[in-house]
Amino acid sequence: MFTHDGTLELDAAIMDGRTRAAGAVAAATATRNPVGLARAILDDGRHVFLAGKGADAFSREHDLPQADAAWFATDERRRQFAEFQADGGGFDVDMKYGTVGAVACDTHGHVAAATSSGGVTGKRWGRIGDTPVIGAGTFADDRACAVSCTGSGEFFLRVGVGHEIAARVRLSGESLQIAADAVLAEVKALGGTGGVIVAGPDGDMAWGFNTVGMYRGRASSEGSRTVAIYANEPA
Repeated sequence: MFTHDGTLELDAAIMDGRTRAAGAVAAATATRNPVGLARAILDDGRHVFLAGKGADAFSREHDLPQADAAWFATDERRRQFAEFQADGGGFDVDMKYGTVGAVACDTHGHVAAATSSGGVTGKRWGRIGDTPVIGAGTFADDRACAVSCTGSGEFFLRVGVGHEIAARVRLSGESLQIAADAVLAEVKALGGTGGVIVAGPDGDMAWGFNTVGMYRGRASSEGSRTVAIYANEPA
């Protein structure tokens, strides 16, 4: 996503539910795969969250693949930015395009979550959304579940969606679906839109969203496969 000034800033996070170790990066500008940078921060272990020039420096020091701005800029994003400028530079309130995330459970019942985003077209002043914030857009805890979020980050930040879902599962014994639906209802009540994907340590999976659709897919060890886009779409 192009910022208000026509630059590109990338956010990502990853979390291991077994140890609750996490790595997060905001406003990275040159790492080809920001979630790989988040993973390197997790593995390094000294810090959890790096941003801007420091994140870029850490990436170079750890020999992660680099790229210039042109590598990140697609024709579709250029079109959106041109539309944004033509409309007078307002905020992209529709947020039709967004985050990519993944949640998983392994054969030992350990869960993990990872989320990556280019943010919102026209973001200003170093704006950071929920994606790289542990407990908001990304969270994993073996005692509850792993959560990855997409949507209007300002609202997901205020609700602390990832941690809130996990807390309801762990402390109230709610199912993944009930917890996800309840927290998304809270987001909607505040005026926000978006969705979540959730995985539990028992292999249970859930997703929820309060928009007309959300690109989503899931796979189980029993061979179940589901891919869908719109709400109420048959598997």
